[in-house]
Amino acid sequence: MMRHYRRILATGQPMSTHHVEVQQDFVEKITHAKPVLALAEMIWNALDADAIDVGVTFEYDALDSMSAIVVADNGTGIAYDRAPDLFKRLGGSWKRSAARTSQGNRYLHGQDGRGRFKAFALGRVADWKVAYKKGSEIWTFTIHMTASDPTKVIISDESRAGTDAAIGVTLRITEPHKDYRALTSEAGLQELTEVFALYLTDYQRVTVRVDGHKLDPSSAIVGRRSVDLTNIVERDESFPARLEIIEWRSMANRALYLCSETGFPLLEVDRRFHIGAFQFSAYLRSRFITKIHAEDALGLAQMNPVIIAALDEAQQTIKDYFRGRAAEEARSIVDEWIAEKVYPFEGTATSPVERVERQVFDIVAANVAQYVPDVRSGSSNSKALHLRLLRNAIEKSPEELQFILDQVLKLPKRKQQELATLLRNVSLSSIISAAKIVADRLKFLAGLEAILFDTVHKQRLKERSQLHKIIADNCWLFGEEYGLSVNDRSLTEVLRQHRAQLGGDVIIDDEPVKHVTQERGIVDLMLSRAIRQHRANNLTHLVVELKAPKVKIDSKEITQVEGYAFSVARDERFRGVNTEWSFWALSDDYGDFAAQKILDSSGLIYQKGGIKIFVKSWAQVLDDNRSRLQFFQEKLEYQANKEEAFEFLQERYSTFMKGVVDPADDVDGDDQSAETA
Repeated sequence: MMRHYRRILATGQPMSTHHVEVQQDFVEKITHAKPVLALAEMIWNALDADAIDVGVTFEYDALDSMSAIVVADNGTGIAYDRAPDLFKRLGGSWKRSAARTSQGNRYLHGQDGRGRFKAFALGRVADWKVAYKKGSEIWTFTIHMTASDPTKVIISDESRAGTDAAIGVTLRITEPHKDYRALTSEAGLQELTEVFALYLTDYQRVTVRVDGHKLDPSSAIVGRRSVDLTNIVERDESFPARLEIIEWRSMANRALYLCSETGFPLLEVDRRFHIGAFQFSAYLRSRFITKIHAEDALGLAQMNPVIIAALDEAQQTIKDYFRGRAAEEARSIVDEWIAEKVYPFEGTATSPVERVERQVFDIVAANVAQYVPDVRSGSSNSKALHLRLLRNAIEKSPEELQFILDQVLKLPKRKQQELATLLRNVSLSSIISAAKIVADRLKFLAGLEAILFDTVHKQRLKERSQLHKIIADNCWLFGEEYGLSVNDRSLTEVLRQHRAQLGGDVIIDDEPVKHVTQERGIVDLMLSRAIRQHRANNLTHLVVELKAPKVKIDSKEITQVEGYAFSVARDERFRGVNTEWSFWALSDDYGDFAAQKILDSSGLIYQKGGIKIFVKSWAQVLDDNRSRLQFFQEKLEYQANKEEAFEFLQERYSTFMKGVVDPADDVDGDDQSAETA
């Protein structure tokens, strides 16, 4: 219950006493804050009162110990008749109903009347001397509060001020808890500059001085970037989110703040950033943050799933931004390498992944050049070797890069860790590696299609010594889940691998498997997939009978595959629980007999028990693989042409490609030109 009475102090000045309508423990809770943030609250209160100039000074006693902290402003002050209401209540502040200041039309910071209590985070006693304009005159009064009883507010009677008086408020905090010289240090001033950076940048007429030092973000800012993030959604309500990044010239603490939608920092969150030597402050702005602050839930924000998601996105955006900044700084030395023709990339990057790969390389190489003279000023051959080595290491893994930086380039440990951590944290090496796999597979598919279907090339391609060996090295064509178990081996070897897949506790004798029509059957490829279950393994075997592109699948080829399938069906040792078998006859095309046998669009011609037999064309296999890779192909903006595809096959499978592609061939020509040739 609020008590209000008048009394006369020893000075004879009439006073009135008011009590804050809130529990004591709650007031004590909100009087705690870090010194910098507590002082920031005092400055915010001045700015919310339309102050143009705010000055913070420190007083010292005869022993040079801090005796007072003074915050003076030239704002509108506080009307006397409003003071009791403003100071005696927590919550329901007048600022809640106003989004901007009354005169300067500037964004308001505080909303719940808590800011003044932060004075007690700095000292035991707080006195506000208020001067405000009433009519054509200026009137003054004082407000007195103490940390020993922060619920008690003592307000003096008002009186007319002198003719030379200026409106505003001067807050004097005495009996400080300790000597706050850290507030006047370079680090303290930098932290205050970070807190007020957005505000002072937006309202450049406003001046804040601390111990005579002007907080000037513009002189300390290298760059500023704003990015719209994904909207924060809670219970079907959507809240826009925006990230402001400010890069500093001097050392900062790399802070990420949760802010109101107007950009006022409300909470600094705990996130780690590995971005080289860059210094920054970032401000995640959203009305949702204002909302949870008003609900007194900001302290739990970092446990809120929607805030966590927004912070994750903000963190990644910050990393991407500074990776780009690092790449910008590396451009000058990279341009030198390009001019000297030692840069390990050719042409212009044409896809997002290629751009990222080069960006990462530029960052790492430019950093290495600072410590390894041969990379910056050595011979052309030496530069080219070192740069190629770096590129290969980045593409492989952070661990490979770490080895190169340490053992080969002898980089300082700190710089090694910094660069390797950069790659780990943004998973760039993984992205690059995955992208290369997709790009290589698209090249492989284009090249394979050419040698399978181009009239000249398919005539030259040999089944067992060329096509068979190339396909055995690319079992992903039949599904990522399959691993090669048997390559060009007998049915007896198929049995041994089947036993190995079943597990060591399964006993199968080594008697040769009898083929139903031949003395022994040679299987081209057997691929196996094992799914571990609680009771037994679920095994799937895929047996592929490859035919040269010029051979159509027809009665002879189908009979051969059926022979393998029926031999398996007849041998009781293959009848494992949960074992399925698929047999494919695979070539460019199939004949009339095969066409009559096909039962559905999958190419199925036989199914009984756990055995299925299919007739498959390479067109089906290639289309299936392109469908799986289509999403990645679109995101990578990558399109493999025939020339690149042939180069890839020649480089990767030179041993098996002899005679298939002649240097005189026009690889960009069509089938008709090939036939003419």
